[in-house]
Amino acid sequence: MAFSLTGLWSSTLFSQTKIPAVNFPVIKPKKPSNGARIALIAPAFNTSSEKIERAVRDLTEMGFQVVPGKYLGDRYGYFSQTDELRAQDLMNAFKDKTIEAIVCVRGGYGTTRILDLLDYPTIAKNPKPLIGFSDITALLQAIHIKTGLIGFHGPVGSALDKSYSRAMWLNLWRHSGPGFMMDSVDQDEIKDQKSNEYQRVTITPGRGRGKLVGGSLTLITSLIGTEYEIDFTDKIVLIEEVGEKPYRVDRMLTQLLMTETFRKAQGFALGVWIDCDQPAGSNDGFSLLAVLKDRLQPTGIPCCYGMSFGHTPWNMTLPIGAEVTFDALKGQLLLEVSIWS
Repeated sequence: MAFSLTGLWSSTLFSQTKIPAVNFPVIKPKKPSNGARIALIAPAFNTSSEKIERAVRDLTEMGFQVVPGKYLGDRYGYFSQTDELRAQDLMNAFKDKTIEAIVCVRGGYGTTRILDLLDYPTIAKNPKPLIGFSDITALLQAIHIKTGLIGFHGPVGSALDKSYSRAMWLNLWRHSGPGFMMDSVDQDEIKDQKSNEYQRVTITPGRGRGKLVGGSLTLITSLIGTEYEIDFTDKIVLIEEVGEKPYRVDRMLTQLLMTETFRKAQGFALGVWIDCDQPAGSNDGFSLLAVLKDRLQPTGIPCCYGMSFGHTPWNMTLPIGAEVTFDALKGQLLLEVSIWS
């Protein structure tokens, strides 16, 4: 199929009145049952058959029944399908009463292109868990902003090979009340990781409490100036990234610091930032950690780097929109309320 942008910008999938970006009451999804039917979709980049097969295998091993999205294995340029059809796959998963949760097979790029094509009132009427990270940040944030629905920043379907990632996901989903500790992977499990990327560092000690927001630094920044821009006021902000060199991280954090609300956050929980540092032994500019300290330490907001989420095989699952307490000294997040209806 030839790739063309003609008509993609002006068309809409659903006839609807746009909902202004206001603070909706939190909507809690229903807890998936044992053996739940889970939709596996590709709302962004296309995905290899090997990754799809791996996702189906791992989710099945975790006890779920996998229902592939209609366009899961398709290719349309670098996307899995057109904007309209990718949005349709996501909406079909929300509307299907037999589906209890939705898992994105991968990220990449493309979710910002479908945000205006989603039917948010219908999503609000059919609340269910959506899980993913990286480019999926845009979906999690837009849906929470437009509906109040709690989403899940966690492993995509093709990244569930580590027992830690599976256990953190399943334990959170089985937990029915407050008091669940979202702690990073034991250091002994990652002792073979020589890179400084896995070093856990408290940048600013302290504790904060608020709703979880955030995800990929690139996606958080790309939402600035749109109706999906995050209000960071009194929030615990998750931030992770991959493949962005220190000067580009500096640029994006500087842009965030220029917004109205970023300095009003209650905490900065930073994940493992893969391939974002200078090469070992390089003296060409600042290190990643130097940039993070330079940009975030002056705010005085509790901040910890190296928590187990992001583009790392050891990726915990975090409920976007849920109330948590953040301990920057220990690098821990404590769930304060039930996330299930």
